[in-house]
Amino acid sequence: MSEKENESRASLPFFGIPRLIPYMKKYRRTLILMVVFGLAGTGADLALPLLQRYALNHYIALRTLDTLPVYIALYLGIILFQAVVNYRATLDAWSTEVRVNRDLRSAAFDHLQRLSFSYYNQNAVGYIHSRVMSDTGRIGSLISWTLMDSVWHLSYLVGSVVIMLAINARLALMVLLILPLLAVLFSLFQGKLIRANREIRELNSRITGDFNEGITGAKTVKTLVIEDKMSRDFVSATGDMRKKSIHANRLRGLFALTMHLASSLALAIVLWQGGYIAESEVGTFSMFMTYAQGLMEPVRWIVDAISDVITTQVNIERLTRLLGTVPDVKDTPEVIEKYGDSFNPKKENWEPIRGDIEFQDVSFRYPDGDEYVLEHFNLKIPFGSNIAIVGETGAGKSTLVNLVCRFFEPTEGRVLIDGRDARERSQLWLHSAIGYVLQTPHLFSGTVRENLLYGNPNATEEQIWEALRLVSAETLVRWMDKGLDSDVGEGGDLLSTGEKQLLSFARAILADPRILVLDEATASVDTLTEQKIQSAIETVIAGRTSLVIAHRLSTVRNADLILVVQDGKIVEQGTHAGLLKAGGYYARLYTRQYEDEQTSSALG
Repeated sequence: MSEKENESRASLPFFGIPRLIPYMKKYRRTLILMVVFGLAGTGADLALPLLQRYALNHYIALRTLDTLPVYIALYLGIILFQAVVNYRATLDAWSTEVRVNRDLRSAAFDHLQRLSFSYYNQNAVGYIHSRVMSDTGRIGSLISWTLMDSVWHLSYLVGSVVIMLAINARLALMVLLILPLLAVLFSLFQGKLIRANREIRELNSRITGDFNEGITGAKTVKTLVIEDKMSRDFVSATGDMRKKSIHANRLRGLFALTMHLASSLALAIVLWQGGYIAESEVGTFSMFMTYAQGLMEPVRWIVDAISDVITTQVNIERLTRLLGTVPDVKDTPEVIEKYGDSFNPKKENWEPIRGDIEFQDVSFRYPDGDEYVLEHFNLKIPFGSNIAIVGETGAGKSTLVNLVCRFFEPTEGRVLIDGRDARERSQLWLHSAIGYVLQTPHLFSGTVRENLLYGNPNATEEQIWEALRLVSAETLVRWMDKGLDSDVGEGGDLLSTGEKQLLSFARAILADPRILVLDEATASVDTLTEQKIQSAIETVIAGRTSLVIAHRLSTVRNADLILVVQDGKIVEQGTHAGLLKAGGYYARLYTRQYEDEQTSSALG
């Protein structure tokens, strides 16, 4: 559906509400009880003016107190009943809001785990964060509090109208003449409020993104001395937000003002036409005044509720758009039936992975690209092979790895794992056999032990220390204050880049992968740490299929096969010695790097 169609459909009243029904069904018992208690509370509210009418017509007009004790007991009983049911309805509303928020956020977060890499390439962190936290919060409030309030206000509106019609139909119908005017006012303002609130929510996402970048990139901001620019950009975004918010609130205020003026006419009509009733039945006149005044509160609520629903429709649109996003890479129903999915794996059906990889006539272009990165590419990678992928920065070295890991699917052709198309088995089955070490290491907040156990939750203490020993990180961890239980900080910020990389490497090894992917794993570390990692690589790639993306060509001289990438395409392949002998692009690249390293060494 196009954005224009979305906007057209979203302009309809309450269009987004039916999308929330699946999340409401789970709590239908609580919602039903909330409605029942709300109706009971409304009944008590409607009964009080009737008691007031009786008191004035009986005790005042007739000057008798014969039933006063019963009246007082009944009045106090209704007040107590009203307090109890209102408390229970409020409790149910709080409970529903909290649980619906939890379910929506869990559903959004789980769906984000299923989405492909391309989604994260196209959407900023602030935008995603706003969907999961801000939008779900507003929707949870709509389902709980708006529903509870709607039960009370609408039932009070209907009940009071019915009672007034029963007592004096002529006067009641004159009061109801106000409803067509309210409908006209609503139709005039609704579309403008939706558009204004949609713009505000989008600006809010932009502000959240800028705020997130300002925090996560604090070091870069300070080293580049661009605090003033970041501040100007943030002030500009918040300034736009202020202007849009003022405009939206002016519309909302004008809408509320006109609706409130219209509703006040109901009271004026009672005062104008109801005076003659007071001559004979002061209690009836007082009751009509109470109901007429009471009608103003539901009308005011309806105005505010419509504005809130219109605002929340934008949140519903954006959240459901996220939940409706289809991953670029997904398993077929047949594969899920046999192998399970990421959250419900059927490991008993998983075949052991050996590690043979084959590209069969593979052509590939990225989802947002026009040109093919690979065309009719064929390559066999036997189990235990060490394949190096080299090229200058930005040449497109990660494409082959992305296809092997099923982060992207081939546009044409097949990628075989152990002789079978990778799409015939689940992504989780494949990912569980891959150890991936990134150029920029990432550790989760927590301890060293917790981070390493992400690689293998069932690893023993001995296995953890063995993995650390293999990557020359054993001494590093033993020197920490609490050893394996030392905190690494948010994102591993309490450690150096080299230390984080060593732990990332140990985490990958602890998983005992059949396929090991090293994405420029030594590019951002110092020379000493690089030597440690390079020594570890030579140890751990034995008995595994390894794909090494490298910028420094000196680290891949012993590879079984070197694939040379230039401008997103493989231009050469062969062994180190063969490629040097050919005197092509690889030879020139290697010679230039070698000369740069010699110059740096002489100057160092």
